[in-house]
Amino acid sequence: MYAVCRIGGQQFRVEADKVLRVPKLQAAKGETLELRDILMISDDNGARFGQPTVEGKVTARVLGHGRDEKVIVFKKIRRMDYKRKRGHRQHFTELKIEAIEA
Repeated sequence: MYAVCRIGGQQFRVEADKVLRVPKLQAAKGETLELRDILMISDDNGARFGQPTVEGKVTARVLGHGRDEKVIVFKKIRRMDYKRKRGHRQHFTELKIEAIEA
């Protein structure tokens, strides 16, 4: 059984006992979240698609927060003595999916 949820403006395929990184959420470490923005649920009876959402919930526990690896953004215009180098590290929240209830 799996579901497709909208978390932080992005869509994620979630399954029970799966750990995933999502954009940073305002939740404390160890807190349990109920995600109700479910777009699709697939189980033994087939797939159900929402218009826009499906009834049910996904229970997840916050494992922690962190930052991804640095992404370097380098701009250059040749023969113009123009070079800019910037780095960016995206914040994330790590979730463990505990249950999917349809």
